[in-house]
Amino acid sequence: MAEITDPENTIIIELKDGRVVIELMPKIAPQHAERMKTLAREGAYDGVVFHRVIEGFMAQTGDVQNGNADKDFNIRLAGTGGSEYPNVPAEFSKIPHDRGTIGAARSQNPDSANSQFFINFSDNHFLNGQYTVYGRVIEGMDHVDAITRGEPPANPDKMISMKVAADA
Repeated sequence: MAEITDPENTIIIELKDGRVVIELMPKIAPQHAERMKTLAREGAYDGVVFHRVIEGFMAQTGDVQNGNADKDFNIRLAGTGGSEYPNVPAEFSKIPHDRGTIGAARSQNPDSANSQFFINFSDNHFLNGQYTVYGRVIEGMDHVDAITRGEPPANPDKMISMKVAADA
């Protein structure tokens, strides 16, 4: 088990196969880290599916508006929404999109990130400087690797729960 050194900036996601621990990077991307913590504390990510999972690339989730498998779920809409909060401006850095890093999903507009995020399955350095990196998996990457693939998956996996470690 990974040592949690900063519980206020650590996220714990429960997946069907086990726990994934994410260390946020508030010094690198403070607004993105804060948005994830806010939505986690509201329970907004609980039940949200991984709607776009590409082998060798990444697993995308976080559509709290349209991606909740437990509330009026329609897989065709998953990935098209965000949260009730305004979009978060890009917070680009020199942190590379390495395996296990968390990136902010967005539209063509760099300042359109909201609630959606992705976890890199591999080093995806072609994304560097184009998508905000704001965390990294420090435990449970094997559980991320086991997420059902598809765009969208026929039977998508979901985040059972997401919590800030300080509150768990």
